[in-house]
Amino acid sequence: MRIPAHSVCTAIRDDIVAGVHGRGGRLTEELLARRYGVSRVPVREALRTLEAEGFVVTRRHAGACVAEPTEREAADLLETCALLEPLGAARAALRRTEAHLKVLRGLVRLGQERSGQGHGEDLRALDGWFHDTLVQAAGSPSLAALLTQLRRKIAWMYAVAAPDPARCWAEHGAITDAVARGDAERARALMALHTERSAPAYRLRFAPGGERTEHVRNSQRAVNTASLRY
Repeated sequence: MRIPAHSVCTAIRDDIVAGVHGRGGRLTEELLARRYGVSRVPVREALRTLEAEGFVVTRRHAGACVAEPTEREAADLLETCALLEPLGAARAALRRTEAHLKVLRGLVRLGQERSGQGHGEDLRALDGWFHDTLVQAAGSPSLAALLTQLRRKIAWMYAVAAPDPARCWAEHGAITDAVARGDAERARALMALHTERSAPAYRLRFAPGGERTEHVRNSQRAVNTASLRY
């Protein structure tokens, strides 16, 4: 497939998250350039960016390879997100605009309407949109960028079981109400509770030795991510 050179990084990252490029697998510039229909130059630049993000490592005698995060590293990501999501909700309560509120309320309404209708893909998309809008309402580009990167890596490392959609959207509604009232502390507390209740749904995709696993990480506080919804 041929893609624009500036999109090579996104394409490789998306394929790593999707498992197209397996953990520990070599990423040769020549093969990647052929796969994405570009020269080796944008591929080389993309691999540098992905190494900085933690998706790629450079190994002696092997070159660029897909990273193999440890169980501890994966758990740290969830913990970090669980701390940042409530911060984003609190800031949103203080900085949101009427446009943000309109979108959040519309998403909550749609999510609650569809939560009992079995529209899994629709709910995943709406949930991602909700959380993205909430962090945009926080008015902090650095926080938004950090959460985006963390969510991508969590989507790569974890699968998620389907939670109770009615409960999730009721919690989204309560968070939106707190944001609308400008109640930063309540928004923070509700988001912290929301992420904690989501913890049992997260399953590490790979055991420390590299084999696939479906073990539920009940001991970790989790956070909703754009790619890991329902």
